[in-house]
Amino acid sequence: MEDFYQFALEVAHKAGEEVMRFFFKPHQISYKGEINLVTEADLASERLIKKSICAKYPQHAILAEESGLKGGEEIDIRWIIDPLDGTTNFAHGLPWFCVSIALEIKKEIVLGAIYSPVLKEMFSALKGHGAFLNGKPIKVSQTQKLIKALLATGFPYDVQQHPEPVMTRFHRMIMHARGIRRAGSAALDLCYVACGRFDGFWEERLHPWDTAAGVLIVQEAGGKVSDFTGRPYSIYEKEILATNGFLHENMLRVLQIDGDRRE
Repeated sequence: MEDFYQFALEVAHKAGEEVMRFFFKPHQISYKGEINLVTEADLASERLIKKSICAKYPQHAILAEESGLKGGEEIDIRWIIDPLDGTTNFAHGLPWFCVSIALEIKKEIVLGAIYSPVLKEMFSALKGHGAFLNGKPIKVSQTQKLIKALLATGFPYDVQQHPEPVMTRFHRMIMHARGIRRAGSAALDLCYVACGRFDGFWEERLHPWDTAAGVLIVQEAGGKVSDFTGRPYSIYEKEILATNGFLHENMLRVLQIDGDRRE
């Protein structure tokens, strides 16, 4: 497992540097939806990561944002990658984006590496061994009151077509928290919860590559992750709440709207 972990750190760093080659240049932009962008940096980063995995672990499966699922002989071992989380930010020159790599073995995330190339910050976790920022241990915040909390959230790409219940939850949380940031990278939002910069994060209609690495980093930093009903979170579900643990129940209550059921 240590070999897998070091490999993920190395590849995430290389992919981040690949992304930075394009950051200060005019971008070639295509669209997966009206406001869902893909740039040449997304594609170049994904090619680098997939090539690296296939060269070292050709038997492993890969689930990537831009190219989908590539099967390997060992279908119980799957790399889950987001080559550039925060593409819209990147395309507009906003330096809030990252590369995310996770390893899933038998449906369990066992390691994660998220690299923010502008700040040169590498967030990582190995299951059972803690979470780290540039090799140093990190822990979630100790904030215990929601009114004193700085939170993060995000909006799905189809929010213009389906604004509810996203905007209802956003409005309700505004009324209870000290502040909310909507920065545009779920992976980095989770990392910031893990290191105590944010006290909590929620979002809906995400994909496995958005959260796979970040969820483990939060959990290994002492945080708690669930869906909006309090049930254990799965990267294949569409709701995520990640907190320092102290705020979890209060945030769950605020996120509950008519029609939600808690078991």
